[in-house]
Amino acid sequence: MLVIGIAGGSGSGKTTVVKTIMKRFNKSHVSLLSQDAYYRDNGHLSAEERAKINFDHPSSIEFKLLSEHVDRLKNGETIQMPIYSYVTCARSEETIPIEPTKVVIVEGILVLSNPSLRKRLDIKVFVDADSDDRLMRIIKRDIEERGRSFMQVLDHYDKYVKPMHLTFIEPSKRYADIIVPQGGANKVAIDILTSRVRENIL
Repeated sequence: MLVIGIAGGSGSGKTTVVKTIMKRFNKSHVSLLSQDAYYRDNGHLSAEERAKINFDHPSSIEFKLLSEHVDRLKNGETIQMPIYSYVTCARSEETIPIEPTKVVIVEGILVLSNPSLRKRLDIKVFVDADSDDRLMRIIKRDIEERGRSFMQVLDHYDKYVKPMHLTFIEPSKRYADIIVPQGGANKVAIDILTSRVRENIL
């Protein structure tokens, strides 16, 4: 089994890179583990407390469970990936069954920042993008998908996203085997990754 970790700042285009690769293969060959599914369950907190959650800090992720799930997939076991809601900040009672495949992609802003998870990655990818481009994508995404107002997005970016990016995410770039500038627009880099995936399927 080939395990590929794809990291990068919020709004960098890593999800686009992953989706483009996934579209080119059968689900029986390539599976995806999203770091976002492993956010700690904070459904018990009040709305005011939930608004203060720092989703960009490594402590917000249950990396131990994510690493355990990677190990179980490598051992040929089916795992139950959590379902997390940004609106309620809670995990659903339902889960998504993920079966072991020849290639597993682990995607998320902090996947290269955790030493334990990093050891389990055969290929480490960092998707890079200009901060202005990332901010524009974050504004659009948070308003449309997470129910935040324009000012709430800017405040959250200033308090959490930007400082955490500089402290944890950007430094993790040095662990990358491949750096993909221009995010999902970098067709050459996506083709190279696709070729590497195809090698392990054939």
